Amino acid sequence: MDTERQGTSPEDDHDGPRHAAGWRRRRTRKRRPFWKELPVLLGLSIVLALLIKVFVVQAFYIPSESMQDTLRVGDRLLVNKVVYRTRDVRRGEVVVFKGPDSWNPEVTYDEPSNPVSRALRAVGGWFGVAPGEKDYIKRVIGVGGDRVRCAGKGAPVTVNGRPLKEDAYLAPGSEPSESEFDITVPKGRLWVMGDNRGSSSDSRAHQAEGDGTIPEDAVIGRAFAVIWPFGHWTGLPVPETFDQPGLAALALLPFWPRRRGKDE
Repeated sequence: MDTERQGTSPEDDHDGPRHAAGWRRRRTRKRRPFWKELPVLLGLSIVLALLIKVFVVQAFYIPSESMQDTLRVGDRLLVNKVVYRTRDVRRGEVVVFKGPDSWNPEVTYDEPSNPVSRALRAVGGWFGVAPGEKDYIKRVIGVGGDRVRCAGKGAPVTVNGRPLKEDAYLAPGSEPSESEFDITVPKGRLWVMGDNRGSSSDSRAHQAEGDGTIPEDAVIGRAFAVIWPFGHWTGLPVPETFDQPGLAALALLPFWPRRRGKDE
């Protein structure tokens, strides 16, 4: 009767001893040893890290002095690769970009002869723990439509006629620019400069190969934080000088449609 089955255990079930033995085996089944699961966990971790690197955030190694003292040789920083999918690049931001074909690397390294060393260096470059030669990092000074000028010899850099106050981020003893330049940045392109102006091969150095600007679609992402070494942890905000009143409005003038007068 049903009342007689209340409180019975699997061992007492009428299905017999074979059912009870199976029930006990399921209860006593052991987990796989950790050392057997470790390769799977490591594989999943690597795949996840690569997915994050490709689509979200990537670490980069600083190989040169072109951005000192904002960024020092050997610093590791994080780059947001999503932000420019939702908005345009802005003045004052530090960006990592793919070097145009005509831009030579600021720092070169001998290729390791050992295949293992080459592989380790490649993996280190993927994860931002080893130097690379194909990517550059600079500060955006002008965006499409901006007129960026400097008279050289210590004169300030101006954007749309407004002088930039760059003391907060230029390397100590570094002048805004020793060379003269006057460029109206084409739409869809950027004028970029290093914070260590005397040691930076930036837009100024490549005017003979075009106009010195880089395409916006060459930008990999915005550098937003230094994460190594621990003593140099810092964020990379936009300097206040790029928030000057009128700076953005003036940039629109080259693309603003002219109103026709009565005599036209």
